[in-house]
Amino acid sequence: MTTRTPDQQHLLEQLQHVAEGLGRTLAPFTEVVLHDLLDPEHAVLAIHNNLSGRAVGDPATELGLARIADPAFPQVLANYRNNFPDGRPAKSTSIGIKDRNQQYIAALCMNVDLNLFRSLQAMLAQFGNVDPAAAVTESLAPAAGADAIRAHIEQFAARRSATPRALKADERRALMRELSEAGLLDMRRSMETIAAHLGVSRATVYNDAK
Repeated sequence: MTTRTPDQQHLLEQLQHVAEGLGRTLAPFTEVVLHDLLDPEHAVLAIHNNLSGRAVGDPATELGLARIADPAFPQVLANYRNNFPDGRPAKSTSIGIKDRNQQYIAALCMNVDLNLFRSLQAMLAQFGNVDPAAAVTESLAPAAGADAIRAHIEQFAARRSATPRALKADERRALMRELSEAGLLDMRRSMETIAAHLGVSRATVYNDAK
């Protein structure tokens, strides 16, 4: 059992409210994670808008361990390049929280899914394009293969203010109908690509496609 002072415990409890508020405000684009650095083996104290597949009780990251080892470690690291476990690019900010003795006790981290914003950028660029020829060219020449499938999934989720991994069963079935109508299910390894991007099994994807 990790020993904490009353002040440390109070601070961690208040930070959980901060993490929840940020998570609600930044949903669904940003994962918000609160790390308890006093218990590095079970550091994840709260996670909102889960984009990385982690769970409460998971261990600290390399960054968290670096803070634990060095009280002089920078307190704020903003907008650094990162990646989710499945390879999606992310932009991250990590804020170290110290107690009155200048000991790191927590870290509040935000991880932005850049894939989603890139899809939104593409959609806005298409919407704002007033050249009919260019608009036709864009719609008739999508990216090939797996990239086209992932782009379609990102756009589908964005229209519902969600992330691909947050789609519910009925939304996934609607997505599969769109992919089928677009001819994207005929591509090689399409089901495998879809399952990986949605974070579900291939059996689930085949069932949704029925």
